[in-house]
Amino acid sequence: MKKVILLTAFIFLGSSWSLAQTEQSSVQPPSGMSEIQAYSIFYENYKNDSFEEAIKFGRWMWQGMPESIEGYSRFDLQRNIGRLVTAYTEVAKKKQDPTVKEAYVDTALLIYERAFEKYSDDTDAKYEWHIKRGRLLQNNSDNVENASARAAEDYYKAFQLKPEALTKRSKGYYVQRILNEFSSSGKKDEALSVIKKAEPYASDQLLNSFSEIRNQLFESPEERINFLENELESNPNDQEILTELRGVYQDQEMSAKAREISQKLYELNPTFENIMAVAEAARSNANYETSIKYYKEAMDKASTDKERATISLNISEAYLNQDQLRQARRFARQAIDYNGNWGDPYIQIADIYARSVNQCTQDRKMERKDKVIYWLVLDYLDRARQTDPNTANEVERKYKSYKPVTPTTEEKFFWQPPLEEGQSFKIDSSLMECYGWINETTTVR
Repeated sequence: MKKVILLTAFIFLGSSWSLAQTEQSSVQPPSGMSEIQAYSIFYENYKNDSFEEAIKFGRWMWQGMPESIEGYSRFDLQRNIGRLVTAYTEVAKKKQDPTVKEAYVDTALLIYERAFEKYSDDTDAKYEWHIKRGRLLQNNSDNVENASARAAEDYYKAFQLKPEALTKRSKGYYVQRILNEFSSSGKKDEALSVIKKAEPYASDQLLNSFSEIRNQLFESPEERINFLENELESNPNDQEILTELRGVYQDQEMSAKAREISQKLYELNPTFENIMAVAEAARSNANYETSIKYYKEAMDKASTDKERATISLNISEAYLNQDQLRQARRFARQAIDYNGNWGDPYIQIADIYARSVNQCTQDRKMERKDKVIYWLVLDYLDRARQTDPNTANEVERKYKSYKPVTPTTEEKFFWQPPLEEGQSFKIDSSLMECYGWINETTTVR
């Protein structure tokens, strides 16, 4: 009868406040029971998911907040606060009337408020309660005003208590919720502060989301650069800031500044990524000798054959740009050794052999003996396409350049002895001295 009157009262008044106020009318167990009797009935109902009955026999605990009850030494108020919140939220889920549902949810929120007051110095408990209350708000966004913003504020308070723990919790979910809310509400400084504190503990995936959020916070790349440069003045050796600033410089094609940052990062911490960055910067600046030096250093820190194959091909490209053809071929072959399913090194060797014709004919006119090199060039293009279908378009483009300069039918006929299609042909110093280093066999086409 008492329960019916209680529900009728707050439904009639139409506010969650009435439920909370009515429930605080007494801090004694119901029906003259002792505390241990009421607690026992509360706990049995709670275990059996009879949450409305659990509330009836347990509301006195959050109203009075007793640290202990006579006759039961294992009573834990904090644990039972959690049980009571669960009971109210579970009942709320089953209610159809929005007013009633809201009343139960608001009472659960009020329980947390009283818990925060009682345990104001308990960091561990407050940390967990902020997270749980945030989840409660999120799950009841239809019944609580400004639920999303209030949930983010709870997560933010938890973050302030334990930044490392919350950053790592649930794969960064809670930090992302904070940042998304701050970003959408224009709290730029607060969002940037969270990012700065969270970065040392963030996963790679979370760090990527930080970059996206920063892009949303700044109205222009210039504003973002200005912010990062100001941050760097206060923390000149901060590797996170340096790395991000380098990325922005690269996006804005500010090559000289990007190279400067890459060099500083390399000097601070010569990781594989930082070594590769200075190598790439040197190559893009046509400083091939320096790029080779750094690529070879990066090779010692590479962790996979795929990385080693990429480095080898980059070294080959640098040697090719210096017209050091034997070294270029050596490292292209090394790339194949590391990754035999990759077609690019075969195309690279084709280009190296095509360059050899340019070297050998730079002071004279091309002869038919020079043209046979292009059969070998086509051989390697064929191998690239057979090995890696992704190279098909590139191979087709180069085929159109090289095939027309292979020996003509007439040139093959006047060879001594005449050359026939399908015949093996050795390319070494017997052809010309300048091709002696090639020492490979091709097929007459």
